[in-house]
Amino acid sequence: MKRSIARLLAAAAFVTAAPAFADDDGPRFCPTRPNLGGSSCTTEPGRVHVEASTLDWERDDQPDQREDRIVTADILTRVGVGKNTELQLEWVGFGYDRTRDKASGQIDTVSGTGDLTFAIRQHLTGEKGKAFSAGVQAYFTAPTGRTPIGAGTWATGVIVPLQYDLTEKVAVAVTGEADAAANQSGMGRHLAYSEITGLRYKLTEKVTTTAELSLERDDDPEHHETMALAALSAAWRPTKIMQFDVLAVAGLNHASPALRLVTGGAILF
Repeated sequence: MKRSIARLLAAAAFVTAAPAFADDDGPRFCPTRPNLGGSSCTTEPGRVHVEASTLDWERDDQPDQREDRIVTADILTRVGVGKNTELQLEWVGFGYDRTRDKASGQIDTVSGTGDLTFAIRQHLTGEKGKAFSAGVQAYFTAPTGRTPIGAGTWATGVIVPLQYDLTEKVAVAVTGEADAAANQSGMGRHLAYSEITGLRYKLTEKVTTTAELSLERDDDPEHHETMALAALSAAWRPTKIMQFDVLAVAGLNHASPALRLVTGGAILF
């Protein structure tokens, strides 16, 4: 199962980042979740976004084994430090990994905390009333968690999100990413790159849905893989500073995890 923290993958169809700025005169509330792709929207100076997954379950069915991973308390904190700049800290509070060998029936389990990811996001262009927005985000992951919950060694990468609002309700976005990803062995790094394309539709002022396709190339020394995923997510904002969301992801080829379900939310302070 491939996991580069801060990345979800790549290519060809429908992802969308959050709008570059708030839709009205209220606070700039723009959670990155629950989409696979990135966002150019930054937190206003002096304010803090907190985003968290309450439950993140992924199943990877391969010919020789089945792996189930459950993550909870995956917390992302975003702090505005400039007009168009924010700092981020993400920590996986708890993860449980269960692997069953299909031939022997042997089961291995691992649990523990995950890695710490530090990032800086810069909004490059786009403002309220403008259709196009773009940004860039650089990240560094410190191996603080136990493998396979954590990567076992440091990783780094760059994410470039682009978005174009077709109408007030419909937006298209593309997120490209290039990583020095941790090797599956936990020692050394390799090139991984991805692109996510998506389409967001605002059903109401409080409910938004997003459809995405992603493609990721991972050149791990042990085995090179190309993973393709399709995702559908929905977000509900009962207030201008609170969101609840859900994400469902399906693998489109044998190299990809078969299924992933995520629930969580975000709040602005």
